[in-house]
Amino acid sequence: MIKEFGGSSYLFGTNAAFVEELYDSYLEDPDSVSEDWKQYFDNLQDTSVGKDVSHHQVVKSFIGYKNGSAHRPTNRQEDDLGNDRKQVSVLQLINAYRFLGVRRAAVDPLERIGKTDIPELTLKHYELSEGDLNQIFNTGSFVGPEQMQLSELIEALEDTYCGSIGAEYMYISDVQQKRWIQARLEGPRAHPQYATDLKLHLLERLTAAETLEKYLHTKYVGQKRFSLEGAESVIVSLDHLLQKAGQSGIQEAVIGMAHRGRLNVLVNTLGKMPKDLFSEFEGKSVEQLPAGDVKYHQGFSSDLMTPGGPMHVSLAFNPSHLEIVNPVVEGSVRARQH
Repeated sequence: MIKEFGGSSYLFGTNAAFVEELYDSYLEDPDSVSEDWKQYFDNLQDTSVGKDVSHHQVVKSFIGYKNGSAHRPTNRQEDDLGNDRKQVSVLQLINAYRFLGVRRAAVDPLERIGKTDIPELTLKHYELSEGDLNQIFNTGSFVGPEQMQLSELIEALEDTYCGSIGAEYMYISDVQQKRWIQARLEGPRAHPQYATDLKLHLLERLTAAETLEKYLHTKYVGQKRFSLEGAESVIVSLDHLLQKAGQSGIQEAVIGMAHRGRLNVLVNTLGKMPKDLFSEFEGKSVEQLPAGDVKYHQGFSSDLMTPGGPMHVSLAFNPSHLEIVNPVVEGSVRARQH
């Protein structure tokens, strides 16, 4: 073993600089080193990969880049790089509409205030120009054709995110939930097509919700009621949810909610008689318990007809400490399941 080490002692670390210099000379001119070293370096070469390059040549190459004399990208390469940058910019523009389009949504039917100018939704912000509008780009995760002209893509984004529906959902951390919303917004361009019968049903539900609020406001001026005004779509959403649940075989549902809109849900979703609600406003209702409670704390239960048959729906009583209703509803559902 001692002889083996002795035979390679010239490769010890103290001689590294000398050996590297010899190897560099060998790479530039194999005949510039002695025959022993030439044979040794020949055995080091791996023919399966590219041949080593002299360190001096590497240094010269970098100096050439600095002085502008080294190899430059061809026009085609520069065009490809430019197109890649534009493609990235288009994907950034799509994402900007998802985040900020809601700020330009046309949710004011009176158009008292014009649409807000948002720099992040302009071509200039992404170093794009009108000359790029006819160019075709990949649309990434945008729901629609995989490739579109930039002008068509922007039109689709405007229709989807800057129309009469203001969609704000990019704060959601669950990617699958965001994709679910995107599919239902971007697919129909935020203009879903409904059958006439369904449109009439939606209109009837919204009208019922708004009419009740207007009547209570006119008839019982100044009485606290926690109006649903501005959120009438809750009635439509609950109606659709309960009907779908019944169609899927659900037999019971328990609802917990805060004060806001409770009176409207009692009447228009659970079917509480309006005259009973009016009696409570007028102080004429018969109390079943020694001590009554305010009307917007009241609960109710009834049987609703669904495509899958009758479904028993309960709205839990709601105390002033609103957070208490959550575990109460969960416990009620758990008990019914067993």
